[in-house]
Amino acid sequence: MGKASPNGSSLNGVDHVKTFDNEGEFDPSAPPPFKIAEIRAAIPEHCWVKDPWKSLSYVIWDVLVVFGLAVVAIYFNNWAVWPLYWAAQGTMFWALFVLGHDCGHGSFSNSPLLNCVVGHLLHSSILVPYHGWRISHRMHHQNHGNVEHDEAWAPITEGRYKSLDIKVKILRFKMPFPLFAQPIYLWTGTPGKKRSQFNPYSSLFHPDERMYVITSTICWALMVGLIYYLTKLIGLVEMLKIYGVPLMVFVMWFDFVTYLHHHGHEQKLPWYRGKEWSYLRGGLTTVDRDYGMLNSIHHDIGTHVVHHLFPQIPHYHLVEATKAAKPVLGEYYREPRKSPGPIPFHLYSYMARSVHEDNYVSDTGEVVYYQSDPQLFGSYQKKME
Repeated sequence: MGKASPNGSSLNGVDHVKTFDNEGEFDPSAPPPFKIAEIRAAIPEHCWVKDPWKSLSYVIWDVLVVFGLAVVAIYFNNWAVWPLYWAAQGTMFWALFVLGHDCGHGSFSNSPLLNCVVGHLLHSSILVPYHGWRISHRMHHQNHGNVEHDEAWAPITEGRYKSLDIKVKILRFKMPFPLFAQPIYLWTGTPGKKRSQFNPYSSLFHPDERMYVITSTICWALMVGLIYYLTKLIGLVEMLKIYGVPLMVFVMWFDFVTYLHHHGHEQKLPWYRGKEWSYLRGGLTTVDRDYGMLNSIHHDIGTHVVHHLFPQIPHYHLVEATKAAKPVLGEYYREPRKSPGPIPFHLYSYMARSVHEDNYVSDTGEVVYYQSDPQLFGSYQKKME
């Protein structure tokens, strides 16, 4: 099977992975006893139907909320109001991103033109290059759970980990720095791959896709120009208050949510290489999350397992589709812990623990688990002394 021992460690590392030696204990890396067609068949037919008018209604509502929040904040222009505005508006920017994300998957509508227009408007408004991100994200879905080919939060191998400068390790493995990784990811790609989502000649893209990337980069540049014009018009401080700070809150939401959909589960989950990887096994390593009252605001992006397996399902059918798929998935579906309050503060500790402990995977083996370097922060402290 080419499976690395869950307890195996190297680089004096400590692997916190649970063993599965006890008879009857579930092993998440075991090949599933069902096929993806069985999951598909369990999902009601209407869950696959895309309603463009319903999708557009979510866009209209979110845009109205975004402008409404800005109007209220500008009207009061009070430092007691601005922090509340930043948190709310940054959250709405993330909601806009999720709708643009649906356009990229084609789950927004059956019209490529409508998906393209709406996707560009939404993503450009929050400085995301629509086609560059869409194509990169498509590769992420096609290679989810694959150590070598995944495009989002893929593990670092032990050999590469050893070569990293201690300051790079601190930026990657110490909170809150990973919450600000998104702009770097857009410009340089997954660490070690150097594939910009703005560069039409990046290895991310097929030659036939270059015009798409150029189009999105132009739209992004036009948005930058608009921001520059408005900054000259109203001043830098006002622009930061109205747009800049909410944009940074959006960046944090982006990194927070995308990380936790593939990391931080209570039981460590496998990553695959070679013949052990399959689309189904990779997809089953994704994790659903509960965001409390924000679930509907985020368009149920926390319902992530079924979304990863079937990204063509519209977001407004994901909860029902997941409920229908769970009897087939069995123990391969990990029920998300319910948020103890309306705001999912509990998830921060999940990310902080994972960022600190999940440092690298073995250079070899077709089924591998994250391992920890117990000397990581100790070596940093020695250097600082």
